[in-house]
Amino acid sequence: MHVIVVGAGEVGSYVAERLSREGHDVAIVEIDDSRLRQLSDDLDVLTIRGSGTHPRILRRAGVEQADLLVAVTSNDEVNLVSSLLAKSIGVERTIVRIEAAELRGSDAAAIRDASGADLVIDPDAETAAEVLELLDFPGADEVTYMAGGEVIVVGARLPDHAPLVGRTLKEIGEEFEPDWDFVVGSIGRGDETIIPRKDHRLEAGDHLRVAVKRRARRAVMELLGVGRGKLNRVMLLGGGRTAEILAERLTARGVRVVIVERDAERARTLAENLDDALVLEGDIADADLLEEADVGRYDMVVALTGEDDANILACLYAKSAGTGETVAVLHRLALLSLLEEAGIDVALSPRTATANGVLRFVRGGVAAVATFLHGETEVLELEVAIDSPADGALVKDLGLPKEVLIGALIRDGKAQIARGRSRLRGRDHIVAFAMPSAVDEVHRVLG
Repeated sequence: MHVIVVGAGEVGSYVAERLSREGHDVAIVEIDDSRLRQLSDDLDVLTIRGSGTHPRILRRAGVEQADLLVAVTSNDEVNLVSSLLAKSIGVERTIVRIEAAELRGSDAAAIRDASGADLVIDPDAETAAEVLELLDFPGADEVTYMAGGEVIVVGARLPDHAPLVGRTLKEIGEEFEPDWDFVVGSIGRGDETIIPRKDHRLEAGDHLRVAVKRRARRAVMELLGVGRGKLNRVMLLGGGRTAEILAERLTARGVRVVIVERDAERARTLAENLDDALVLEGDIADADLLEEADVGRYDMVVALTGEDDANILACLYAKSAGTGETVAVLHRLALLSLLEEAGIDVALSPRTATANGVLRFVRGGVAAVATFLHGETEVLELEVAIDSPADGALVKDLGLPKEVLIGALIRDGKAQIARGRSRLRGRDHIVAFAMPSAVDEVHRVLG
């Protein structure tokens, strides 16, 4: 597949890197020379200096042969025009990033329609949504809803005291016969990602991804050893757009919210817009300010600035002061291991939400795709095609590679945890854990 990525910022470069690594033909359009030089050195992609709003530049990027255009610059207007041009030339699918509320509302529907965009993404809003999902699963570091919420994929690191530690998946399965409520879909152990089978023994420190029936989410969190009480007090460090979205939604839930923002004008704007949140003007790296704000009494602290160093330092201080859970938004993924070693509970990135949207189009025929900061595993939701090799077959007879695990099936709106003896039918929805190299085989078998 030939993909054009317009904008080589943190989101665009991550999308380009992931697609290029999978063998897709990728061209990146960017106006910043230094950014292009860096990407050219790091990635096997075609780099073109210029604007995605210029037909000549898009033609140099191979727009006539492109299957997909992803416009993710920080300028909404550039993204919309890039999509419009690509569609007029014949590109089948386009994805655009739009942040301005005015362009996302009903008044701008005609503009979005004119651009022809098949998918509109907003990394800031997606990051806010990820934090909100974590509120319902305290102690987890990943939460993804599949199949309309009937199946929830929860990621968490096993503490020493977790009831699952030291047990094999076979032993765990036998305890919960005959109707399982969850299944372990992947194990992250050190630098290794494992799609497990029944003989795998769970160890303290393993990072698990578990497919859970909605009804069993609380019980499974206890088994993972990470269930905690309700979060009532949240501090947001950094007052950007993500923080504003979060504050609005959190206060609507009755959560007490405090925002710390360095820029005086922005702090005033937030105070005017958010009636139910307390806004403090100051630097999130100022330990005296955080101490005065009594940061240790908060159930969760979320560091949301564009400065990774400040986010990390602030979370470390909050953790040392007694904060229940810390979340750091990370822009440089090379720092991810540092956060884990330092004891920061959760790392989020605006990149993953965008990548998930792009991969849904690249994969084709999937209802949803979830990728993660930890490991290479993807979780896919697909429909079993009528008369495909999977229609009427038992899961154990599908012949899928060891890099794939069918975690759940949804039939008539009801979720079941998939077993080897589970028989699939056409139009079933499947939630599968897979390494990227095995995704094509999943498509072939399910049709």
